[in-house]
Amino acid sequence: MRFKRQRRGSDIPTVNLVPMLDVLMVVLTFFIIVSMTLTLQQGVEVQLPSQDTPTPVEPEPKIAIVELNPEGEILFDDQPTEKTALTAAVKAFLEENPKGIVVLQAAEKLPYEQVVTLLGEMKAVGGERVSLAIE
Repeated sequence: MRFKRQRRGSDIPTVNLVPMLDVLMVVLTFFIIVSMTLTLQQGVEVQLPSQDTPTPVEPEPKIAIVELNPEGEILFDDQPTEKTALTAAVKAFLEENPKGIVVLQAAEKLPYEQVVTLLGEMKAVGGERVSLAIE
């Protein structure tokens, strides 16, 4: 009996790449689909103004400052005034400047009640164009 001699190393093992490529293609497809869904941007349609028509520049409204110092004195545009004259001055300022604004700057140490009372009297004359400065 003769035995065949087997040659070692003559048979090269083969790796079947087709299943591995199939898996890689599925993973790549998954990442492409996920990245496309994450990058979709939803927008709002905005109609931009054309450059043909220049926008008119509105002048800034004039601001009158009413100061209430720690001694309780009232200053309207750096001039001392009384409470009764203040309402007349605010009314005259707002009539002269239709887009004007009156700002009350009160000292920090004043009682809040005094500041609110003066602000209420000014708002009775000027309405929404009277405000309180916070700094």
